[in-house]
Amino acid sequence: MPKDCRELDDKAVELIEKSSAFAGMLNADVALSVGHLVRSMNCYYSNFIEGHDTHPRDIERALNEDFDTSPEKRDLQKEAKAHIDVQSLIDKGESPANALSKEFALWAHKEFCDRLPESMLWAENPDTGERIPVIPGELRETFVDVGRHRPPGPDELDRYLARFEEAYMPATHSRIRRVIAVAAAHHRFAWIHPFIDGNGRVARLMSHAYLKQMGIGSSLWSVSRGMARTAGDYKRLLQAADSPRNGPLDGRGALSEKALTGFCEYFLDICIDQVDFMSRSLNLKSLQVRIERYCAHEVALKNLMAGSWPLLREALLSGEFKRGMAAEIIGKSPAQARKVLGILTQKGLLVSDTEKGPVQLGLPLDVLDEWMPGLGYAANSRN
Repeated sequence: MPKDCRELDDKAVELIEKSSAFAGMLNADVALSVGHLVRSMNCYYSNFIEGHDTHPRDIERALNEDFDTSPEKRDLQKEAKAHIDVQSLIDKGESPANALSKEFALWAHKEFCDRLPESMLWAENPDTGERIPVIPGELRETFVDVGRHRPPGPDELDRYLARFEEAYMPATHSRIRRVIAVAAAHHRFAWIHPFIDGNGRVARLMSHAYLKQMGIGSSLWSVSRGMARTAGDYKRLLQAADSPRNGPLDGRGALSEKALTGFCEYFLDICIDQVDFMSRSLNLKSLQVRIERYCAHEVALKNLMAGSWPLLREALLSGEFKRGMAAEIIGKSPAQARKVLGILTQKGLLVSDTEKGPVQLGLPLDVLDEWMPGLGYAANSRN
């Protein structure tokens, strides 16, 4: 991990402060709905980094077990669902307690790969063309090359992972240093490259889990989104941090401390950027204005009925409300209120766990561009 660095310390403090302010912005029920959406977004961007572009609607279908008839598209859907399922386990606190550990890495790899179709559990040796099976939760048993970097041999992996866990053990670092550690560990894990395939996914799940375990990350923002939208910088700086030390002033280890510091600065900047972005997107005052404007437009087009906005506002501010309250909320007869409510639930703008149960705010893909501009799935720009 980089030695004391004022700039990294300042970025870590800024991330801690901004994430704390962001944490209480939304009602818990609304936060849960947004969390489901961000998990899908996280999966989309993590897959995008790997060169797998699965359309958001196909991801949404996969979550409902509606898979495409095309084998290739169906496999990508199952891959996306696998990522979402594993992050969901992390967000529920069902992952190993120390995210920066061999135990977590093996757990995440197994949980992810166990959910993949058989066709995706193979890697190819670029030199020989040999197909090598990917065993869920098992360290690789062969040498690999990653660009110009040759990771440690298979007989060294246990030693390197033990040292990895020891170096980033939370109890040995201050809170500020633990925030910096998640960035440094992201690179170091990728450098070790312990699995024959799936290392990038595991590294990003590991970063998400550790930030969440520290109380800084949450299901409401995604570091993967920022990395995908600056994928060129992400890959370039990650690779640069593999460089050997450049002279006696470049740290004391075998690798360049200056390059690792550069990657850590990038990583923390991305985290801050994403917290800022989601804070703007989920600002209650601005969000109410955008949803009210959307409702007015849809009512004018006769796609929604008058009274839709008060019901959506109630769900946004209260988290949920009983169906029987709809008439009181919009000041209409129960029969009229049921019609308004029926259209909103039909369009997925209000959702419920049961047919007659309380309703919560829904976030269908159709409204994202208008309700939360910029949250859409386009990996080609910052924010």
